[in-house]
Amino acid sequence: MADQERSNVQEINISQEMRTSFLDYAMSVIVSRALPDVRDGLKPVHRRILYAMNDLGMHSDKAHKKSARIVGEVIGKYHPHGDSAVYETMVRMAQDFSYRYMLVDGHGNFGSVDGDSAAAMRYTEARMSKISMELLRDINKDTIDYRDNYDGSEREPVVFPSRFPNLIVNGTSGIAVGMATNIPPHNLGETIDAVLAISRNPEVSIDELMENHIYGPDFPTAGQILGRSGIRKAFETGKGSITIRAKVRIEEQKNGKSTIIVNELPYQVNKAKLIEKIADHVRDKRIEGITDLRDESDRNGLRVVMELRRDVNANVVLNNLYKYTSLQTTFGINMLALVDGHPKVLNIKQCLVHYLDHQKVIIKRRTAFELRKAEARAHILEGLRIALDHLDEVIALIRSSKTGDIARDALMERFGLSEKQAQAILDMRLQRLTGLEREKIENEYNELIQLIDELKAILANEEKVLEIIREELTEIKERFSDPRRTEIMVGGMDFFEDEDLIPEENIVITLTHQGYIKRLPASTYRTQKRNGRGIQGMGTNDDDFVEHLVSTSTHDTVLFFTNKGKVYRAKGYEIPEFSRTAKGIPVINLLQIEKDESINAVITVNEFAEDWFLFFTTRNGVSKRTTLSQFAHIRKGGLIAVNLREDDELISVRLTDGTKDIMIATQNGYLIRFPEDQIRSMGRTAAGVRGISLRGDDKVVSMEILDEGLQILHVTNKGVGKRTPEDQYRITKRGGKGIFTCKLNEDTGQVVTVKAVTGEEDIMLITVAGVLIRIPVAGISQSGRNTRGVGLIRLQENEEVATVAKVEPEDEEEISEEEVDADSSEVTDEIDDQATIEDDNDKQDE
Repeated sequence: MADQERSNVQEINISQEMRTSFLDYAMSVIVSRALPDVRDGLKPVHRRILYAMNDLGMHSDKAHKKSARIVGEVIGKYHPHGDSAVYETMVRMAQDFSYRYMLVDGHGNFGSVDGDSAAAMRYTEARMSKISMELLRDINKDTIDYRDNYDGSEREPVVFPSRFPNLIVNGTSGIAVGMATNIPPHNLGETIDAVLAISRNPEVSIDELMENHIYGPDFPTAGQILGRSGIRKAFETGKGSITIRAKVRIEEQKNGKSTIIVNELPYQVNKAKLIEKIADHVRDKRIEGITDLRDESDRNGLRVVMELRRDVNANVVLNNLYKYTSLQTTFGINMLALVDGHPKVLNIKQCLVHYLDHQKVIIKRRTAFELRKAEARAHILEGLRIALDHLDEVIALIRSSKTGDIARDALMERFGLSEKQAQAILDMRLQRLTGLEREKIENEYNELIQLIDELKAILANEEKVLEIIREELTEIKERFSDPRRTEIMVGGMDFFEDEDLIPEENIVITLTHQGYIKRLPASTYRTQKRNGRGIQGMGTNDDDFVEHLVSTSTHDTVLFFTNKGKVYRAKGYEIPEFSRTAKGIPVINLLQIEKDESINAVITVNEFAEDWFLFFTTRNGVSKRTTLSQFAHIRKGGLIAVNLREDDELISVRLTDGTKDIMIATQNGYLIRFPEDQIRSMGRTAAGVRGISLRGDDKVVSMEILDEGLQILHVTNKGVGKRTPEDQYRITKRGGKGIFTCKLNEDTGQVVTVKAVTGEEDIMLITVAGVLIRIPVAGISQSGRNTRGVGLIRLQENEEVATVAKVEPEDEEEISEEEVDADSSEVTDEIDDQATIEDDNDKQDE
């Protein structure tokens, strides 16, 4: 006995056995469970569910039946797995937010877009949908092959006839062993148009298919696809990624508040989890400005409402929602399917070609089946015609025969009939002997002969097969096609950036000394006459004031340079828009600046061109020039723009084309002018060279680009300003001490800024209290280098000018001083008199 047991033991290599067993398991999962067939787009479980429903007669024109009955049929005959897995698969086939064209018509609770599960299978009912009937059409006409089920007791189809390209139309997803598939759904009409185009021209390119027929995925939940580059890559290679956004609109309320309304979600996004995620971000202050969030969805459609604060920019809030929530998602496309039982990644055309080849096989097999059937019937009719032609003899022969078998044999021998023909004559009713019935037999025979000729012609000519496919596909398109739901947002063939969804407009960006930033439309400020009182431009704290003000566009890039020589970037539209009197938000909420950093220069860039430069100047008079392209890619954490020496800070940065003159001015009224090419182009982290030599405790306040014909505008902290022609400042070498440029005294104060102007601009003056006035430069008189200037703004006691910015002039008419301030009055004559002082150039020049 022991010897017998030992003889049954086999020695195997465990490593080889594990490898073989795992590969067998992997292939079983790949072929029999996880991946769809390229021909009908179905996995085995989907195919078995629909086949079981068809077997049970649960067609679209019949009554619904209990889901439990269907599940029992499937797992009992074809799919020996858990009933919950089968039911959940059937539930998805009945969900209008999961399938673009539902294959199951469900009755009852089949779940929701909120992630609610379906009711138990004993409560729900189902039947085949109308379009799923087209997957099985002609299944009984020998169009497909069958195989044994799991125990050999039943037969199941290997593939469905699939009279529409279900793989592309409804898509699929599945995870196998070592591979996965994720095919998005597409519009039925577009997909059929693409198949028709391939049937007419097999050489049609994917570009032509994209341009004229199938434009991209079409999801059941609609939404928007951003750009066509991801679609193109997926269509061409079978792999790609597309970005999907919710369909959102912004409504302005009568009270001035904005409301964000979501009507369509990205595919496979759970609405309840999305709302919960938004609420979490609002609570954590990652997304600010949402005051109320509610779900108003009902039987008429999806509707999620977000009410916003009056002082926030709805577009900025929306961008943050796209960034931090599933209002914007990415769908990874991997078009993997079974081709002849083997997994293969296919491009869009290959998928459609395989489907078209499958349809050719279906039509040929159906035609052959109908031909066999027609020939068999014609054979019988030929025998009946012979019997009718010899009716008396046939009747006599039958009457003289003792048994049916003898009669059959006699007929076969006498008239040369086949056994089937002879039996058909014996089975013929006497009614068929009437003249009318004889005519019917003759007509039927002639029609069958014509049909046989047509069927043979079809089998002999592939173009006729293609014509039948086109006719049937066109008929399905007319019955089931609907308009595209998912909108493809394109700008040419480029990807849509956030800024493409933001209207381009001129804006003014303000940044306070304590770091509060905001943007406003440039039209907020109206032009006033010189020496007006101004309007409140920004609400500030007692110890805060506006330090930077730039005019730009929502689509431009704003570069922020700090006192530590670092640079940060943001798009114009990313800066929140506030009302004229609002303070704004802390800049640290927008940029990742350090606690001890302050922004000392702000410039705007439209394009990072190779032949443009950034010119830097520090408080201690050090300058350098660096190509603009070195700042095209700035990390969120910032980038080193210039290496600073000890006790120095960056105070000014300007854009230049490399051919300009540089003007550097100090607070004590000195100015130097030199060609910028005296400073060679340096690397981004270079420290720079001496731009101006300072006297005593003097400091640099401004650096400007100076062209011929410009004027130099000086503004002091006491609100005094003047314009001087640039030709009064001769060109010298860099590193000099400069020449005296402005007569300063106790009434004028120190120089706040020096600007290069044309005389056609407006300027904005902002005081430390946040008062702002906009005046035309043309209203400021021109005078010589050694004059004091005129009053530009009436200041309160202990009030000073903090900063000055140039802005584009507006076409609006000037408003009177009375409209601004009825009590406005002129400043003292001592300042208004444009007193000219004799030039003292020889004493003041370096």
